Amino acid sequence: MNYSWTNTESLLIHLIAGLAGTSKQTAVIIYLTLNTTRARVDLVDRLAKSGAASGELRDRITGLTGRIRKHQSLRNHYSHSIYSFDAETGATRTITMRIADRKNALKMGRSDDVDAEALTRIRQTIEALKLLNHEIWTLVLEEGYPV
Repeated sequence: MNYSWTNTESLLIHLIAGLAGTSKQTAVIIYLTLNTTRARVDLVDRLAKSGAASGELRDRITGLTGRIRKHQSLRNHYSHSIYSFDAETGATRTITMRIADRKNALKMGRSDDVDAEALTRIRQTIEALKLLNHEIWTLVLEEGYPV
C-alpha cells in the first residue's frame, strides 16, 4: 500500500507544475518543501480553485484530491504504527504510535487486529489508488502539464 500511495502522491508534482504554470523541476522543489500529504493536496486544491483551471477542470482535480484524502487515514494508520506478532497464533496487530494528552493521563498505543477484514480494506485501497493514479496521469497528459 505504501508503494501505491507514494507513487500516486508523487503525481501531485505534475498537477502543481501545470496549475502553477511552472517547470517540473520547480514543482518538485515545491512538493519536497511541503512535507505532508495534506499540505501537498491542499496546495493542488487551492491552485485549482484560484482560477488556474476552468470550472470543469477544477471540479475534476478537486474530485481527485478528495479521493486521495479519502484513503489517507488508512495509509496513515499503517504507516504510523508499530506491529505486534503473536508467536503462537501468528496473529498480527498494529499499535498506533500516537500519544493523546488527556486531562490527567496519557492515552497511547491503540491496538487493532490485522485480520481478513483489514486485509480486504488494504486491497481495496490499493485498487482505488491504482485507478486514481491512472486518472491523474490521464488528466496530466490531456492538459499537457509538464512530465
